[in-house]
Parts: sequence; structure tokens; C-alpha cells
Amino acid sequence: MADPSGPNGLSRPARALVYGLAGWCSEILTTGLRSHGRDSDWRLTGTTYLWMLPVYGSAASLFEPAHAAARRAGWPWWARGVVWTAAIYAVEAGSGEALRALTGEIPWDYRRPRGRKPEPRTWRGLVRPAYAPVWFAVGLGMERLHDVLDRIHLDSPAAPAPKMRDSA
Repeated sequence: MADPSGPNGLSRPARALVYGLAGWCSEILTTGLRSHGRDSDWRLTGTTYLWMLPVYGSAASLFEPAHAAARRAGWPWWARGVVWTAAIYAVEAGSGEALRALTGEIPWDYRRPRGRKPEPRTWRGLVRPAYAPVWFAVGLGMERLHDVLDRIHLDSPAAPAPKMRDSA
């Protein structure tokens, strides 16, 4: 497979922005939809953090090469899903620890009370084992996004023809 960031493909920064925006949008959508069940709130308030754009955007440099290698190796979908789940947990834990060191807290701290629900089982507030099926599906969804981004080719616009001076 050719390098997707080659002369006609999307650049790495553009791909990172797409993954970052996709992550933001999916987080806002899911937190908004879950707000009713959590708080009986029909406003469906969705939230995210500015810190999450680079976290989600890191998928461009971390996930895409792994996906390309798994594809070349012919891994079955379920094995890739297990690997993506573990990778998402690793990124969640690593970025969460970095943000905790930088800001003093984890933006998504899973230990935080959510409405009437009891505190969920977590590892250091960074990862929730109960999210494994979600991350499995997200990882397989990221494969589809990667495939779409690989099909985008940007052609440079044709240079305008030089203007002729009127000799009359």
C-alpha cells in the first residue's frame, strides 16, 4: 500500500485533524444520548474536552500503521478488534496519566459519580473494563475511517493560463 500522505493523499496533520474531529463528534453524541439515562435530562447535553482533540488525533500516527500491518498479515476481524481494544486502553491510560500530571486530573475520570449510578469499576479512573465491547467496535470503525481517508486524493489545481496582453 502506498504512503497515504504521499503527494496526492491527505497529510498526517490533516488525517490527525479528521480523527480528532471524529472523536470529538462521537464523544459529544454519546455523552448527549447517555445524559438522559444518567440524569433523566431530556436536554441531551453532550460534552468533551479540548484536550481530547490531540488524544483522538493521535490515531493517525499510532493506529494507521498498525492497521496497515494487520491488513498485510491477514489478521481476522475479531483479532484486530481485540488488538484495537487493548491499544485504545493503552492510549487512554497513557494520555490520562499525562493529563493528570499536567493538569492535576483526568478529564474523563471514570470514578466520578454520574447521576444516580454507583461508581463504576475502573483502573485508576483511567479505563473501564465494561467499555471493552465499545472499544472493540470503535477500533473496527476506525478501520473504516482509515480506508475512507486512504481513498481521498487531492489533486493540485491546474495552473491558470497566463493572460495575454492585448496588442491593439
